[in-house]
Amino acid sequence: MANKQRVLIVGGGFGGAKAALELSEDPHFDVTLLSESPELRYYPTLYHTATGSKRANSSIPLRTIFADKGVHIVQGVAKKLDRKSKTITTTSKQAYPYDILILGLGVVTNYFGIPGLPEYSYSIKTQDEVERFKSHLHQQLVDERRPDLHYVIVGAGPTGIELAGALPGYLKHIMKNHDLPERKIHVDLIEAMPRLLPRLPQDTSRLVQRQIKRLGIRLYLGSLVQGETANELKVSGKPIRSHTVVWTAGVTNNPFFKENDFVLMGRGKVAVDIYLQTEPNIFVIGDNANTPYSGLAQTALRDGTFVARNLRRRAEGKEFKSYKAKQPITVIPAGPRWAAVIWGKLRIYGWLGYAIREAADLVGFHDLEPWNKATVQFVDEFISEDNCPVCAVTAGQG
Repeated sequence: MANKQRVLIVGGGFGGAKAALELSEDPHFDVTLLSESPELRYYPTLYHTATGSKRANSSIPLRTIFADKGVHIVQGVAKKLDRKSKTITTTSKQAYPYDILILGLGVVTNYFGIPGLPEYSYSIKTQDEVERFKSHLHQQLVDERRPDLHYVIVGAGPTGIELAGALPGYLKHIMKNHDLPERKIHVDLIEAMPRLLPRLPQDTSRLVQRQIKRLGIRLYLGSLVQGETANELKVSGKPIRSHTVVWTAGVTNNPFFKENDFVLMGRGKVAVDIYLQTEPNIFVIGDNANTPYSGLAQTALRDGTFVARNLRRRAEGKEFKSYKAKQPITVIPAGPRWAAVIWGKLRIYGWLGYAIREAADLVGFHDLEPWNKATVQFVDEFISEDNCPVCAVTAGQG
């Protein structure tokens, strides 16, 4: 088809990838996906990879997603938006033109200016960070032949809860593989707010807290992190001795939007209209948009689908539909075979919640891949993978 509209999608996460898939076979559009990474990070399962599961369980190569699809994949970091020439320029000075721009860049870590955290804490937001964290866990146990005095997780949101629930079992797995004597493992979970899961209903917070305590995890609620050194974390004026602090507490919107003069609202999110449009033919989706449920994977997938289908409607001479925010189902694992589910007014806890979470992951993979590939990726959760040669042999990787 002549005069195809050039759609530039910036960000290869849930929203960007979903929008690209929806537009990929439409003859009205020429689609380019600009991504910092060659992989889509599947955030809901990153904690699995951080506690011994295969990397493939939380990472999908973009070229796998778009195999045989009409999408141009380019790698780079978006730096400058030129509204007049309709181009995005990357940090490597590459310029990409567009007629329609979809922005879904995700968020970045926010340490709130707390001294020492960028240097000494660990994170599990990227595959490189996950590998650094896992290597540290192995090295510390092998070098000292006993667990760290405290394994400290800062932030009692979903990621902190998920990691806290899975970490003790993984540490015991490493110790067993290396024939280390059994010792008590101390996992501490720190939250600045007076309850864990502060953005979720209080009844869910209360029952998850009971489950976390049942696992032997120590909770520090209403506690402020004030600084970190190589040997300790200072919390509300008191030191906690630790060489293993994981920061899951804070994110902020991608600096691209402030640097390029977008209109920002609460929490630094971009102002959008009822079509998720922030300026004519510039759409903002997922974590970056000032919508009620931004920050959740399901919201990003829904946003990407919504914008893409509206563009297809317009190309067929139809009017845009209006965006209606929809609260996603929230599922939070907290330890082996236990999860909390919030499904509207319905609450489900325990092994049934865990089963729902497993089913949700499989469906989530299928949102981006055909069933055969989604099933393989789902099964990778149950296969161990470590760079440690001793653990690799134990897991049968050798």
